[in-house]
Amino acid sequence: MANNDHNKAAELHENAAKSHRAAAEQHGKGDHAKGMEHSKSAQQHSQSASKQSDQANAKSQQQK
Repeated sequence: MANNDHNKAAELHENAAKSHRAAAEQHGKGDHAKGMEHSKSAQQHSQSASKQSDQANAKSQQQK
């Protein structure tokens, strides 16, 4: 079960990375409004990924 938790955390981290790249691209094009939208999304994904990582780690520690 812990493996699924780690996979979910990895998926959320990948989503955050995609949003960060999209934000950088939009800022680079001078579209700061879109860049800010992507930045906000990236932050939300990052926070979700962090929580999921903590949960996965806690479950892994319990299985030792």
